[in-house]
Amino acid sequence: MKKLITEEDILKLIKNGSHVIVAEKGAIITPLAKDLIISKKLTILENEKHEYSSSSTSVKFPFKKIAIGSDHTGFKIKNMLIKYLTEKNYRVYDSGTFDEKSCDYPDIAEDVADKVRLENTDCGILIDATGIPSAITANKLEGIRAATCYNEFSAKSSRSHNDANVLVLGAKSLGEETIKSITDIWLNSPFDGGRHQKRLDKITGIERKYKS
Repeated sequence: MKKLITEEDILKLIKNGSHVIVAEKGAIITPLAKDLIISKKLTILENEKHEYSSSSTSVKFPFKKIAIGSDHTGFKIKNMLIKYLTEKNYRVYDSGTFDEKSCDYPDIAEDVADKVRLENTDCGILIDATGIPSAITANKLEGIRAATCYNEFSAKSSRSHNDANVLVLGAKSLGEETIKSITDIWLNSPFDGGRHQKRLDKITGIERKYKS
Protein backbone atom coordinates (compact mmCIF):
# COMPACT_ATOMS: atom_id res chain seq x y z
CA MET A 1 0.00 0.00 0.00
CA LYS A 2 1.37 3.41 -1.00
CA LYS A 3 2.07 5.85 1.82
CA LEU A 4 -0.06 9.01 1.91
CA ILE A 5 1.66 12.29 2.83
CA THR A 6 -0.78 14.93 4.04
CA GLU A 7 -0.64 18.62 4.92
CA GLU A 8 -0.61 17.61 8.60
CA ASP A 9 2.49 15.47 8.04
CA ILE A 10 4.31 18.41 6.43
CA LEU A 11 3.30 20.77 9.23
CA LYS A 12 4.73 18.36 11.82
CA LEU A 13 8.05 18.20 9.95
CA ILE A 14 8.21 21.99 9.71
CA LYS A 15 7.52 22.26 13.43
CA ASN A 16 10.46 19.92 14.08
CA GLY A 17 12.69 22.20 12.04
CA SER A 18 13.09 19.94 9.02
CA HIS A 19 13.65 21.38 5.54
CA VAL A 20 13.66 18.01 3.79
CA ILE A 21 10.72 15.68 3.14
CA VAL A 22 11.83 12.06 2.83
CA ALA A 23 9.15 10.16 0.90
CA GLU A 24 9.01 6.46 0.10
CA LYS A 25 9.15 5.63 -3.59
CA GLY A 26 5.62 5.92 -5.01
CA ALA A 27 4.23 7.83 -2.04
CA ILE A 28 1.11 9.92 -2.68
CA ILE A 29 1.37 13.60 -1.72
CA THR A 30 -1.97 15.36 -1.30
CA PRO A 31 -2.58 18.66 -3.17
CA LEU A 32 -2.58 20.67 0.07
CA ALA A 33 0.68 19.05 1.12
CA LYS A 34 2.23 19.89 -2.28
CA ASP A 35 1.15 23.52 -1.96
CA LEU A 36 2.73 23.73 1.49
CA ILE A 37 5.96 22.14 0.27
CA ILE A 38 6.17 24.69 -2.56
CA SER A 39 5.29 27.71 -0.39
CA LYS A 40 7.85 26.75 2.27
CA LYS A 41 10.48 25.87 -0.37
CA LEU A 42 11.04 22.41 1.09
CA THR A 43 13.07 19.66 -0.59
CA ILE A 44 11.59 16.23 -1.37
CA LEU A 45 13.87 13.18 -1.29
CA GLU A 46 12.70 9.80 -2.59
CA ASN A 47 13.92 6.99 -0.34
CA GLU A 48 13.57 3.33 -1.26
CA LYS A 49 14.12 2.37 2.38
CA HIS A 50 16.92 -0.08 1.78
CA GLU A 51 20.04 -0.87 3.73
CA TYR A 52 23.29 -0.84 1.83
CA SER A 53 26.64 -2.41 2.55
CA SER A 54 29.28 -2.11 -0.18
CA SER A 55 32.20 -4.41 -0.84
CA SER A 56 34.75 -1.62 -0.30
CA THR A 57 33.34 0.04 2.81
CA SER A 58 31.40 -0.61 5.98
CA VAL A 59 28.93 2.25 5.49
CA LYS A 60 25.59 1.41 7.08
CA PHE A 61 22.41 3.00 5.82
CA PRO A 62 20.11 4.36 7.08
CA PHE A 63 22.38 6.15 9.54
CA LYS A 64 21.54 5.90 13.23
CA LYS A 65 24.79 6.53 15.14
CA ILE A 66 26.79 9.66 14.33
CA ALA A 67 30.22 10.78 15.54
CA ILE A 68 30.53 14.56 15.46
CA GLY A 69 33.46 16.88 16.10
CA SER A 70 34.75 20.37 15.42
CA ASP A 71 37.64 22.69 16.06
CA HIS A 72 37.09 25.96 17.95
CA THR A 73 35.66 27.74 14.90
CA GLY A 74 32.94 25.12 14.55
CA PHE A 75 32.16 24.73 18.26
CA LYS A 76 28.84 26.63 18.21
CA ILE A 77 27.65 24.91 15.02
CA LYS A 78 28.59 21.52 16.47
CA ASN A 79 26.51 22.13 19.57
CA MET A 80 23.60 23.34 17.43
CA LEU A 81 23.78 20.19 15.28
CA ILE A 82 24.01 17.89 18.30
CA LYS A 83 20.76 19.34 19.65
CA TYR A 84 19.14 19.29 16.20
CA LEU A 85 20.09 15.66 15.49
CA THR A 86 19.30 14.39 18.99
CA GLU A 87 15.79 15.80 18.63
CA LYS A 88 15.49 13.73 15.45
CA ASN A 89 16.37 10.60 17.46
CA TYR A 90 19.91 10.08 16.14
CA ARG A 91 22.48 8.78 18.61
CA VAL A 92 25.22 11.40 18.59
CA TYR A 93 28.74 10.92 19.99
CA ASP A 94 30.63 14.16 20.69
CA SER A 95 34.37 14.01 19.96
CA GLY A 96 34.98 17.64 20.96
CA THR A 97 36.22 20.25 21.05
CA PHE A 98 34.35 21.25 24.18
CA ASP A 99 34.98 25.02 24.30
CA GLU A 100 36.08 27.86 22.04
CA LYS A 101 39.74 27.80 23.02
CA SER A 102 42.05 27.42 20.03
CA CYS A 103 42.71 23.76 19.17
CA ASP A 104 44.13 21.67 16.32
CA TYR A 105 41.56 20.35 13.84
CA PRO A 106 43.62 17.22 12.92
CA ASP A 107 43.13 15.78 16.41
CA ILE A 108 39.34 16.05 16.22
CA ALA A 109 39.12 14.93 12.59
CA GLU A 110 41.21 11.84 13.29
CA ASP A 111 39.06 10.88 16.29
CA VAL A 112 35.77 11.14 14.36
CA ALA A 113 37.16 9.36 11.29
CA ASP A 114 38.58 6.57 13.43
CA LYS A 115 35.21 5.96 15.07
CA VAL A 116 33.72 5.55 11.58
CA ARG A 117 36.63 3.37 10.41
CA LEU A 118 36.21 1.04 13.39
CA GLU A 119 32.42 0.93 12.83
CA ASN A 120 31.73 2.36 16.28
CA THR A 121 29.40 4.77 14.49
CA ASP A 122 27.60 4.63 11.14
CA CYS A 123 28.98 7.95 9.89
CA GLY A 124 30.69 11.13 11.01
CA ILE A 125 30.25 14.90 10.82
CA LEU A 126 33.12 17.38 11.08
CA ILE A 127 33.02 21.18 11.27
CA ASP A 128 35.81 23.71 10.92
CA ALA A 129 36.00 27.18 9.36
CA THR A 130 35.85 26.13 5.69
CA GLY A 131 35.28 22.37 5.81
CA ILE A 132 38.52 21.75 3.89
CA PRO A 133 41.26 20.91 6.43
CA SER A 134 39.17 18.43 8.41
CA ALA A 135 38.29 16.60 5.19
CA ILE A 136 41.96 16.42 4.19
CA THR A 137 42.79 14.93 7.60
CA ALA A 138 39.91 12.45 7.74
CA ASN A 139 40.69 11.14 4.27
CA LYS A 140 44.14 10.01 5.44
CA LEU A 141 42.45 7.10 7.25
CA GLU A 142 41.81 3.93 5.27
CA GLY A 143 38.19 3.47 4.28
CA ILE A 144 37.18 7.06 4.97
CA ARG A 145 35.48 9.13 2.30
CA ALA A 146 35.04 12.58 3.81
CA ALA A 147 33.17 15.08 1.64
CA THR A 148 33.13 18.84 2.10
CA CYS A 149 29.58 19.84 1.15
CA TYR A 150 28.55 23.42 0.41
CA ASN A 151 24.98 23.03 -0.87
CA GLU A 152 22.18 20.47 -1.13
CA PHE A 153 23.33 19.14 -4.50
CA SER A 154 26.86 18.38 -3.29
CA ALA A 155 25.42 16.73 -0.18
CA LYS A 156 23.15 14.40 -2.17
CA SER A 157 25.81 13.63 -4.78
CA SER A 158 28.47 12.83 -2.17
CA ARG A 159 26.18 10.14 -0.80
CA SER A 160 24.42 8.82 -3.92
CA HIS A 161 27.55 8.73 -6.11
CA ASN A 162 30.47 8.59 -3.66
CA ASP A 163 29.01 6.79 -0.61
CA ALA A 164 30.69 9.38 1.63
CA ASN A 165 30.81 8.32 5.25
CA VAL A 166 31.95 11.62 6.77
CA LEU A 167 30.21 14.95 6.11
CA VAL A 168 32.41 18.03 6.49
CA LEU A 169 30.97 21.53 6.90
CA GLY A 170 32.36 25.06 6.97
CA ALA A 171 31.10 27.06 9.96
CA LYS A 172 32.31 30.36 8.50
CA SER A 173 31.16 29.71 4.95
CA LEU A 174 27.59 28.50 5.56
CA GLY A 175 24.61 29.73 7.57
CA GLU A 176 22.89 27.62 10.22
CA GLU A 177 19.77 26.90 8.18
CA THR A 178 21.85 25.86 5.17
CA ILE A 179 23.91 23.58 7.39
CA LYS A 180 20.74 21.95 8.74
CA SER A 181 19.41 21.42 5.21
CA ILE A 182 22.69 19.98 3.93
CA THR A 183 22.89 17.65 6.93
CA ASP A 184 19.30 16.44 6.48
CA ILE A 185 19.84 15.63 2.82
CA TRP A 186 23.21 13.97 3.42
CA LEU A 187 21.84 11.74 6.19
CA ASN A 188 18.80 10.72 4.13
CA SER A 189 20.45 10.00 0.76
CA PRO A 190 21.25 6.34 0.03
CA PHE A 191 24.17 5.21 -2.12
CA ASP A 192 23.06 4.36 -5.68
CA GLY A 193 25.59 1.55 -6.19
CA GLY A 194 25.84 0.24 -9.77
CA ARG A 195 28.48 2.01 -11.87
CA HIS A 196 29.43 4.13 -8.85
CA GLN A 197 30.49 1.04 -6.89
CA LYS A 198 33.01 0.13 -9.58
CA ARG A 199 34.60 3.56 -9.21
CA LEU A 200 34.69 3.29 -5.42
CA ASP A 201 36.41 -0.07 -5.75
CA LYS A 202 39.08 1.63 -7.86
CA ILE A 203 39.54 4.28 -5.15
CA THR A 204 39.97 1.51 -2.60
CA GLY A 205 42.51 -0.16 -4.87
CA ILE A 206 44.54 3.05 -5.08
CA GLU A 207 44.32 3.50 -1.30
CA ARG A 208 45.67 0.00 -0.69
CA LYS A 209 48.32 0.27 -3.40
CA TYR A 210 50.04 3.14 -1.59
CA LYS A 211 49.44 1.90 1.92
CA SER A 212 52.74 1.80 3.80
